[in-house]
Amino acid sequence: MTSTLLIVQFVLAVLIVIVVLLQKSSSIGLGAYSGSNESLFGAKGPANFLSKATMFLGLLFVLNTLYLGYTYNQEKNKSAIDNVKTESLIPSSPSEEIKGNEAPQAPQTIPSSNN
Repeated sequence: MTSTLLIVQFVLAVLIVIVVLLQKSSSIGLGAYSGSNESLFGAKGPANFLSKATMFLGLLFVLNTLYLGYTYNQEKNKSAIDNVKTESLIPSSPSEEIKGNEAPQAPQTIPSSNN
C-alpha cells in the first residue's frame, strides 16, 4: 500500500512541475511550446484552467503526503519481532497444577533439640 502511495506521490510531483511550467509567466515557461492554447481553452487562454489544475494537484499532493506520513507512523510502531513465532520450552505463564512429572519435594527435617 505504501509503495503505491509513494509512486502516486512521485507522479503528482512531476505533474505539478509540468503544470506550473506550462503557466504563462514573464519568461513564458513551457507554455511557448504548447501551440494554440487559446482555441482549446477559450479566449482567456489556459490561465484559468492551469491555475485550477495546479490547486487541485497541490491539494492531492498534500493529502497524499499526510496519508503517507500516517501509514509510515503506524508501521513504525510495529516491529519485525512481532511477526516471529517463538516456540519455547519455557511456559509463558506458570501453571497452577503440574500434571504428570511433578518435581520431587525436598525432604522434611524435624528440628532436633540439643539440650
